[in-house]
Amino acid sequence: MKMLNRMLFAAVLVITLSIAAAAQEEPLVPNNIPQVEVDRIVKKFTANEEDFRGALGNYVFNRSATVQTIGLGGLITGTFRRDSFMALKENGERFENIVYAPMSTLTEISVTPEDLEDLGGVNPFALEPRNISMYTFSYVGKQRIDELDLHVFDVRPKVIPNPDKSKLRLFTGRIWVDDQDYMIVKSKGKGIPEGDQRFPVVETWRTNVDGKYWFPAYSSSDDELVFKNGQVVKLRLRVTYDNYKQGRSEVIILDDPADVPPDEPPVEEKKELKEGELPPPPPPPGIGN
Repeated sequence: MKMLNRMLFAAVLVITLSIAAAAQEEPLVPNNIPQVEVDRIVKKFTANEEDFRGALGNYVFNRSATVQTIGLGGLITGTFRRDSFMALKENGERFENIVYAPMSTLTEISVTPEDLEDLGGVNPFALEPRNISMYTFSYVGKQRIDELDLHVFDVRPKVIPNPDKSKLRLFTGRIWVDDQDYMIVKSKGKGIPEGDQRFPVVETWRTNVDGKYWFPAYSSSDDELVFKNGQVVKLRLRVTYDNYKQGRSEVIILDDPADVPPDEPPVEEKKELKEGELPPPPPPPGIGN
């Protein structure tokens, strides 16, 4: 097993993101494999997804999210910023401790805390293991990214849920699966159906944590949302996840969100940003107009 290479890949990924450069991607090589082999690969990475989701419940981490609307000439017309420490209570329940949340200047769309948990209409893991039977997986081929050789699949629901009868949303897009350890290391897509909401296409990279888990590291989107009323919103999303650590955390639950000091900077030292500038590196969320 190329675990050393995977550890190096994780380190390279972090460096890559920090300097806002793309990973070294070789061209996709189209290929076909028997359906029995497709089923075998899907079964393996589904089992891994279940393990990772369970493991994530034992980790705390930082999340920094920035959503911007873009106007004519690339002018930033509004910004939403929310930096959080994703803590765990003693009973294992996830708790968001907001460390930086300046007042939003978005006017064309709104972003809620739930939107950040629901990047692009689905969570950053993209595929819910219990819903795997609802999908069709089409094998596209192989692609080498940095030190990893990856299976590439196009994923779509067999049946699109009726938004008037169900709140279920399913992923549609593409996933990249490591060909040695059968782990999803990258996904790109969004949730459907959209109903009255509109979801952007979100690309999510993962990073290796503790040599065995692949957790989200960076999500991004540059997309246009076209609403039913004809409104078109050009949107930019950047979300980083870092500093994964095992264990519970001491958290203080405030009775009133107003008690959160919105303009205080995060505990971690961060580079001072100019107005409208995104944090390095250069989901979205279920957003309503």
